Amino acid sequence: LGDDVRKFLADHGLTTTDVSTWLVHAAGPKVIDAVENALELPADALNRTRDSLRRNGNLSSVSVLDILEATMADPPSPGSIGVMIAMGPGFSAELVLLGW
Repeated sequence: LGDDVRKFLADHGLTTTDVSTWLVHAAGPKVIDAVENALELPADALNRTRDSLRRNGNLSSVSVLDILEATMADPPSPGSIGVMIAMGPGFSAELVLLGW
């Protein structure tokens, strides 16, 4: 996943350090930790993802919409970049580039 996200960002002239907000599928602690490690994110980057998992459990890939709702309740600064990552069966991943 890390290489796919980096390529996706590079296609838009960005790197992971340009992204201030990460909305990641709350699949479970192991998956969240693996994404955090693969992307070399700061320890607090996936706090909303972890909060969603604590509140709701694994909602499948739709969990990103819960995380988006929480993010929009306290939105990032104008001009900031976000990435939304949802994962599905087999191994599929959807990536969305967000801007505020």
